[in-house]
Amino acid sequence: MSPVGKISVVLAAALLGGAGAANAGEGSWLSGDWYLTVGATGMVAPNFEGGKKYLLSASPIISLGKAGPAARFTSRNDNISLALVDDGGVRAGLTGKFLFSRDDGNADELKGLDPVRWGGEVGGFFEFYPTDWLRARAELRHGIRAHNGFVADIAADAFYDITPTVRISGGPRVSFASADYFDAYYGVDAQEAVASGLSEYHPGGGLKSTGLGGAITWKVTEPMTASLFGEYSRLMGPAADSSLVRERGDRNQFMIGVSTSYRFDFTM
Repeated sequence: MSPVGKISVVLAAALLGGAGAANAGEGSWLSGDWYLTVGATGMVAPNFEGGKKYLLSASPIISLGKAGPAARFTSRNDNISLALVDDGGVRAGLTGKFLFSRDDGNADELKGLDPVRWGGEVGGFFEFYPTDWLRARAELRHGIRAHNGFVADIAADAFYDITPTVRISGGPRVSFASADYFDAYYGVDAQEAVASGLSEYHPGGGLKSTGLGGAITWKVTEPMTASLFGEYSRLMGPAADSSLVRERGDRNQFMIGVSTSYRFDFTM
């Protein structure tokens, strides 16, 4: 079984258990305490995934969910999540990610390639704490509109509270993807090869990247948080073999940035 397939089985089992627990509860699922987190991130990062030129950019932070037990650790890499299972040491549930469009307006290196439409990814997550200072998390998501593939992300983060309001954290990351994902972002068919000048390339599925990430997080007030973060990833497998990366990009991807967010709590 492929790595993506193994992660699929684990997450599916966790989600089925969580859904049963959620349905067993009384009353409307919509009733209760909810939160809305809004904010912004500014970062220096490649102009596209696999690019070698860096740009300063900004993106919004928007997250809506049902309040539950506070997670012992969260990372900027975590996508929007709704826990269906949470016993303090293990959490599992639903997750989603918004994807921006990508076309030749983002970079000259993309001229001649078919644009990637905006869309999203939806799926599930599973996380646990082997120790009081380490969290491991896996996400499996399926693309909507932007691509028709699967993406699996696995990360482990060690964390330490320097003060009651300042925390440092970091650890390894690894990502896998299916052929449909790689085809959308890294594939070059015959028509695109003629239009772009890149070599024709038809990827399969497999390992996408490995890397490291870290952050310093400051809880300014109870609802307001700010952070400084850095990430490094090295493209692997079908991504690294793409003619887009080999001929016009770079396997080594760096990112550094700052973010701030504010959480609003409300009841329905």
